[in-house]
Parts: sequence; C-alpha cells; structure tokens
Amino acid sequence: QVQLVESGGGLVQPGGSLRLSCAASGSILSIYVMGWYRQAPGKQRELVADITSSGTTNYGDSVKGRFTISRDNAKNTVYLQMNSLKPEDTAVYYCNARTFSSTRFWGQGTQVTVSS
Repeated sequence: QVQLVESGGGLVQPGGSLRLSCAASGSILSIYVMGWYRQAPGKQRELVADITSSGTTNYGDSVKGRFTISRDNAKNTVYLQMNSLKPEDTAVYYCNARTFSSTRFWGQGTQVTVSS
C-alpha cells in the first residue's frame, strides 16, 4: 500500500504561482511513476504531469511551458510548480502514484482556484 498526502493548494490570482507537494509513505520502493491529475467541475480527470523514478517527465498539453514537475526521491515527495496560472487551471488536483505492477494510488485532492 502507498499513502499520499498533498499540500499547497489555495486561491491565487491569474498570472500567479503555486507549488503543490505530495509526500508518499508505505511501500515507496514499489513506486515507478508519480504525478498529478486534476478534475474541474463537470469535466473528466486529466493528466497534468508525471515523472518516473529515473526522472523522465510528461506533461499535459495545456500546462506545457507553465508547470514543472520534480521529484525528491530522498524525501519521497513530488512537487508541481505552477506558474502563469489561468482561471481554467481551477480544479481539484490529485496526486497519483503508480507501482511497477501498475497499481494506482490516489491522494485526497487539493483545491486550486485561480480567480481575481
């Protein structure tokens, strides 16, 4: 089992920045990919970004060039630096971990609201 605890969400003005953190515990050696997904009201959950244990990153088209994902393996933590935020980035952001056996675990979600 893997437990994920997110932090860092909140309210920010358009053009602002936020950094999300996700700390993993439990069977952390089984984790291959960690990432962030988001779900806005009335929309499907979508990939924001993910990163493998070796550091390979992948981004959703809508956040490329604005968001940066990073991973501190020593702290079992993944970060999402979000810059140039837009109102359409408003959503609940979920941390996700996928193991080498393709089992997925989810965090409880953190709200990000971009509004003036």
